[in-house]
Amino acid sequence: MKFRSSAITLAAALALPLSILAGEADLTVVAPYVRMVPPGTPNSAAFMTIANNGTSDRRLVKADSPVARAVELHSHTNEQGLMRMRQVSAIEIKAKGRTELKSGGYHVMLIDLRQPLKEGETVPLTLTFDDGSMSKVDAPVRKPQALLEAEQASAHDRH
Repeated sequence: MKFRSSAITLAAALALPLSILAGEADLTVVAPYVRMVPPGTPNSAAFMTIANNGTSDRRLVKADSPVARAVELHSHTNEQGLMRMRQVSAIEIKAKGRTELKSGGYHVMLIDLRQPLKEGETVPLTLTFDDGSMSKVDAPVRKPQALLEAEQASAHDRH
């Protein structure tokens, strides 16, 4: 009887990682990146799209990165014409849907950076979902779109 109980416990323990991986397989992280900030700027943000190919709604509940002392999930809200950033407990990813983490919306906030972020480097992120599954992502550091457009315009004016 003791052997049977141990075998069942072992089988359950072995099955657990498979169920976590199965849940993660429904989620795909697309085009992650971290915004490059000027030297001395203490915070940055990570953006990406998370696609849910599964049949159940899912939630991103946590993010971590070794480049920051704290990592939080945030959203921007419009309060009487003022954009305010707020920490949120989770970001929902609807079944068969996509949630875009972008400037002016949901994003992963990297607070109190441990080192300057340089263009072309990658920032490791660990995303944790409501079922306990995790996704490890390497997000390249990119210049903000407005800065890229200004540089392109300046280069064009020199021709």
